Amino acid sequence: MFPAEDYLDLTHTNHAHLFKTGEPVWTALTRIETYLDFRLQAVNRTQNVPWAYLGEHVFVDEDTVIEPNAVIKGPCWIGKNCQIRSGAYIRENTIIGDGAVIGNSCELKNCIIFDSCEAPHFNYVGDSILGYKAHLGAGVILSNVRLDRAEVTVNGKDKDIKTGLRKFGAIIGDHAEIGCNSVINPGTLIGRKSVIYPLTSFGGVLPANTLLKTRQQQIAVPRA
Repeated sequence: MFPAEDYLDLTHTNHAHLFKTGEPVWTALTRIETYLDFRLQAVNRTQNVPWAYLGEHVFVDEDTVIEPNAVIKGPCWIGKNCQIRSGAYIRENTIIGDGAVIGNSCELKNCIIFDSCEAPHFNYVGDSILGYKAHLGAGVILSNVRLDRAEVTVNGKDKDIKTGLRKFGAIIGDHAEIGCNSVINPGTLIGRKSVIYPLTSFGGVLPANTLLKTRQQQIAVPRA
């Protein structure tokens, strides 16, 4: 149930080994630390940038641009032709695919970012997977911890499915779009090519090719 292939094109990542056939897609999150510990080599193949911080366990591939004041703690693997913009805060166990954009005031940890994905403005991506050409609008938060700190569950059709994880944000499928200032609650799965309106709070499973609309009631009254 919920295999990676239903949400992600594994040809658009150099780290497909993280995903196992027959397992739910979120189990890949449990392998990131070990995977990087085994495979990561601390190499910077791009131009050094003054005032950017790169930790000891960081791999940066060719033609990636790292702007001043970005912080990359590591362990972290960053692909080719990426943009890591000023103010980005990339924490431990993060994998960023080729051509990705990580923007100002974005915080990432324990996550997998597929090729050509964009998290460009004021985003939090914790314990989550973002698919090929997925896009987060400004201010989108992928919340990864329940308020009661209990195990995160996924809302299946018939019952809640235990993940075994106390930190799990979201799976955002290929080409999905999340509107500005939306909050995606822990244990959420967003299908391929789905679109979520701005200012939405959503949790659960959103099928592929779905438009999730949020309407606000607004009342304009004269000032006293």
